[in-house]
Amino acid sequence: MSQTLIAFFSMTGESYVSGKLINLEKGNTHVAVDMIGEMMEADQFQIKTVQEYPKGHMPLINYAKEELNHQARPKLTREVINMEQYDTIVLGYPNWWGTCPMPVFTFLESYDFAGKRILPLCTHEGSGLSNSVADIRKICPQANVQNGLAIVGGQVKESQAILKEWLKTNQLL
Repeated sequence: MSQTLIAFFSMTGESYVSGKLINLEKGNTHVAVDMIGEMMEADQFQIKTVQEYPKGHMPLINYAKEELNHQARPKLTREVINMEQYDTIVLGYPNWWGTCPMPVFTFLESYDFAGKRILPLCTHEGSGLSNSVADIRKICPQANVQNGLAIVGGQVKESQAILKEWLKTNQLL
């Protein structure tokens, strides 16, 4: 039984990547998580919402901004069974408006992370981790939230060496 959970939120559809709009069949965060999954043994949990998000880039950005402004906590489609078995959570997400998407906060507020180690993994197009790590620390004050890793979405497919080094640094490989 794995003691590490890779929990992640990722979007498909039209996305701004490397300066242009492209259609992503698999979100950048999901691509990074798949690479991690190939390197180490861990359970995976994709954070999905009951309400679907807009597929167009601008409608999604506007929707995400409204969620942030209202501090929304979107309902998730499922939950982690036996969260207590995990001592380390690799938490993957895209940077939306300088922090985690609101479904990630729904996820974090749904469990007791006291004493658990959280390793933030953020994909972005220039804004890095922004406030996401500080925000995770506020939501999970009794967790050991690490500094995290930010990967440019347009470079995620070439990030295997960076991910491997990050996992080694955090004693997961």
